[in-house]
Amino acid sequence: MRLINNLICLARSVITFLRLKPHAETELPKNPKRPKKKKVFVKPVSTKKQANVDHITGDKIPRSFVFSRCKLPGPLRQLQADLRKLMLPYTALKLKEKRRNNLRDFLNVAGPMGVTHFLMLSKTPTAPYLRVARTPQGPTLTFKIQEYSLAVDIARSQKRPRCPADLFKNAPLIVLSGFGTGEQHLKLTTILFQNIFPAIDVNTVKLSSCQRIVLLNYNKDTKLIDFRHYSIRLQPVGVSQRLRRFVQNHQVPDLRNLQDVSDFVTKAGYGSESEADDEAATVTLANDLGRVNRASSKSAVKLQEIGPRMTLQLMKIEEGLCTGGVIFSEYGTLILSCRTFLVLLTVCSMTS
Repeated sequence: MRLINNLICLARSVITFLRLKPHAETELPKNPKRPKKKKVFVKPVSTKKQANVDHITGDKIPRSFVFSRCKLPGPLRQLQADLRKLMLPYTALKLKEKRRNNLRDFLNVAGPMGVTHFLMLSKTPTAPYLRVARTPQGPTLTFKIQEYSLAVDIARSQKRPRCPADLFKNAPLIVLSGFGTGEQHLKLTTILFQNIFPAIDVNTVKLSSCQRIVLLNYNKDTKLIDFRHYSIRLQPVGVSQRLRRFVQNHQVPDLRNLQDVSDFVTKAGYGSESEADDEAATVTLANDLGRVNRASSKSAVKLQEIGPRMTLQLMKIEEGLCTGGVIFSEYGTLILSCRTFLVLLTVCSMTS
């Protein structure tokens, strides 16, 4: 009996000792060979914010939205994508739109983002339409798209399509032809298209930034506007095609069938007839441009169409943003007062 009591007391003492022992001492030792987790450093993405004002001219840089006002078929959706690419870099290339969005939704976003122009595509049972509007109060020009060709169709029709990666880093130049007839609606159209792209200063502009050109030609007989988009390319005059490629690509030429190195220069052809020298299409460069075109040397200006291509007909002009009085209509002669005309010209040409 005494032995049993001693065992019970011993068991109680052991239990009390285990309860009083710190918990940290009963934990298993950590594995010294287990590697420690390293913190991964994620470099923040730096987004370069575009300037709202040109640092040279001091004018406000025009920006645009290109979107649709209804459900478009496949070819017109591709035309919308081509127009967005044409308006680069001062446009929303990946603008997302939903069916429930109305014009007021785009207008509310346009103010904080500095958007100055809207290009809106729509489709009716008879023909597609393009509306070009000045935000936020108009005017709005409505064009009927008689014909159009996509950029991919133009590239397929060319033997050597040209579209380098840095072609859309700068805004295109704008050239208007045939609009000087003195009619008021054509003057308004001229001012609107002139201010849809940033203005340039011929004294300070860099030749390397002039890589694209948008041409609008008005035919007074048919009353149609030809809309074209070209890339600008310079080639030195008097330099053979083979030698020009050697300088540009830095590749070792194939001299196996030549007797002397001079044969590589003297026997090299000038390419196709379209690459022949033309005094009317040559310019003298003020500074170096690339590896081939040097300052104080003549270079031939080559234009290659990159699309899209459109044939437009001006249908009507509204005072406001898709609203207001119709100040011009193709189906009727409307009288526009001088005061209203001057106000609309001022609104279209505002840069700040």
